Amino acid sequence: MMKYTILILLLFAGKANASATFDTIKPPIQRQRFHDKINEEQKLLDKSDGKLDGIFKVSSNEEINLAVTDAMLRKVNALQDSVEVNNKIKANNEKVRYLTYIETLLRTFRVNWRSNKIKPVFAPMLVDNFEKIMRATIDSVSMVPYIDAVPWEVCNITADIFVTNPGYLQSKNIVYLKFCALNPDKILQTIAPYTKESFADSLVTATCKNDPAQVYKYAQDVNSLAGKLIHKSNSPAVKTLASLSLLPSPLLYFPFLDDIISGKKQTDSLKKIIGDGETGYDSVAYYKLLVQTEIEYSKRMNHGDTAIAFLGPNGLRDMLKRKANQHFINPINELHEKPENIRMKAIDPLSPVDIYYMIVMGDTSIYTSSYKHSFNRMLQRMGKKPATDSLLLTVNFDYFKKFIKMAANFNKLDTFLNLMPASSSEALMKGFVGRLEATATLEDAVDVADSYSSINNKNLLNNMLSYVNENEQRCAGSNNNRGKVIYNLLKTIFLSADSTNKIDLTTAIGIPPIYSIDNKALKDDSGRIVQQVFFYGDEDGRNFFPPYISSFSAKEWKKNDTNKEWVEFKSIKEPKNWVYVNRPLNNDKNLDDTAQIHLNNYLRKSDLTPSIITHRGHSYWLPRTMSRMAGDAKIVILGSCGGYKNLSQLIEINPDAHIISTKEIGTGNINQIITNKINQVLLSGKPIIWKNIWDDLSLYFAKQPKDVKEAWDDYIPPYKNLGAIFIKAYNKKVETE
Repeated sequence: MMKYTILILLLFAGKANASATFDTIKPPIQRQRFHDKINEEQKLLDKSDGKLDGIFKVSSNEEINLAVTDAMLRKVNALQDSVEVNNKIKANNEKVRYLTYIETLLRTFRVNWRSNKIKPVFAPMLVDNFEKIMRATIDSVSMVPYIDAVPWEVCNITADIFVTNPGYLQSKNIVYLKFCALNPDKILQTIAPYTKESFADSLVTATCKNDPAQVYKYAQDVNSLAGKLIHKSNSPAVKTLASLSLLPSPLLYFPFLDDIISGKKQTDSLKKIIGDGETGYDSVAYYKLLVQTEIEYSKRMNHGDTAIAFLGPNGLRDMLKRKANQHFINPINELHEKPENIRMKAIDPLSPVDIYYMIVMGDTSIYTSSYKHSFNRMLQRMGKKPATDSLLLTVNFDYFKKFIKMAANFNKLDTFLNLMPASSSEALMKGFVGRLEATATLEDAVDVADSYSSINNKNLLNNMLSYVNENEQRCAGSNNNRGKVIYNLLKTIFLSADSTNKIDLTTAIGIPPIYSIDNKALKDDSGRIVQQVFFYGDEDGRNFFPPYISSFSAKEWKKNDTNKEWVEFKSIKEPKNWVYVNRPLNNDKNLDDTAQIHLNNYLRKSDLTPSIITHRGHSYWLPRTMSRMAGDAKIVILGSCGGYKNLSQLIEINPDAHIISTKEIGTGNINQIITNKINQVLLSGKPIIWKNIWDDLSLYFAKQPKDVKEAWDDYIPPYKNLGAIFIKAYNKKVETE
């Protein structure tokens, strides 16, 4: 506190002088211009908050603001004075050089702060480091110890300034090594100036272990400086990568890199399966090899040993997911209208274990019918008396939580659990619900919440609730606050799912209403309800756009389609409902993306903020839709959300959104009918009550063909989207605490 008080007194002592000039002594006229430049940089920092008042407001923390002000005002003024009075700096040009260094310090700090390369809190350390190095440079002493002693954010600035210091080259190397420690993913793209340094090969070796895909990529350009460095490496792992990078279709070898390096797998034997990637490529054998390697590598990871190229881009898991979708899921999805024996032919060569991995790798892409046919075949191939617990033992329980979540969503969990001993079933579900606090994300907890909403078996529901209670008590006993929050929220959400408990989640867990939303809550300050609809220029988008446009009745809506990139609808009567939808222009030429950008710009300039967002595209387009959202939408209508990552980000952008999604793949016709129903309610001016809307739509779809009815059953109203409710509640709880 005393230090803080003294700092304030020091600042206010010089504040009267601050708004006029930042100097404390009068310099000689021949150097006045260089002092003025420093003063101008100080003023630019001072004006960063819009006021020239002698206080540098760089954050919401006043103590930080005062510390930065002291460093950049009082201490910099002292540095200017020291240059003028230091008898060791005799020549005018020498004094000018050091004054220029001070100006550069201020300017670089301002620029780096604005570009998020340095946090304001580093300002005092930065000025202190600068002063030490300046004194060392004046005395012709190396600055290396001072560069080595501070974080990269600081020495990245100071080392660049003192180019005449005898330790400059060594210091630049130290700065680069600090940069590499902070940015391991950028080593090879920045290493070119350092390829002749003694540490270069060790950096490549470290990159090979942590991010082998990066080494693989640069090894293919044998003429680049990074490529030459890789091919000269003495590391066995790097040498193997370098040689593989020169083979046809090198990425197909990449997932097996760890086994190739250890000698467990031979390149020649892999060539018999891979061929050149096209000719001689055996897709089934390759997939089976991926599956077998996944089982081995996941077992190693459970014991703390992560194989090289197991995780990350083009790693084993990434390739397994791609090949499961490419060779099996996509073909059976595309043939969904064909007879079953024709449709499912692609998976005829697969074993139960192969199908298991195909299913979990297709969690965001597999159709409902594709899943059910695949699940049945998996059980059939396990023999007359399948023991499903033995299947999980074979795969070392790899991805078992994802598998259980999917089985629950597709109403197959009872079947799966009934084909194992009761003790195994109980242990499995305990494992599914247990230790949710131990993971870095909330994904497993969200899977548990989503699964609960899909289960109809009362005993299983009661058991899950019991396991949640046990884990809450366990976390309370070990004082694990994160665990207590997770399990307490799950317990409340689970209890609310039983209508006999009469639990209002809005009150119970402190989130905005999820059962209804008032018409007024959707309006902007001008009384308008603004909707934005995202279409994409692929085949589905082009097919579903015309019926979407024609669904707006001329009796209720005024259409404006004069713009080449979007269409506008405005309700004829009150309340004001305005809808903006981009045209599904050519995706190959990126014209749909351009249309969305231009529409967003128009909405922003027109002060129109959408409170309702509709995503009319596949789940793989959703990240692009989310990147275009203005934020704080109240209703978001999706098909598939594409998994936890998208759902979490969606809620981060729109914290209070009522989210309509499907467990699996959305269909354009169903999305259209949902939108029509919501628009009817909006035009009436009545509140949206989700249960009423869902009851009406369920009556309608009950009369539709079986496949349409089944697809509708996969759609989830906002009040039953337990995964989304859990994320909202958890975020709110953490924010409150």
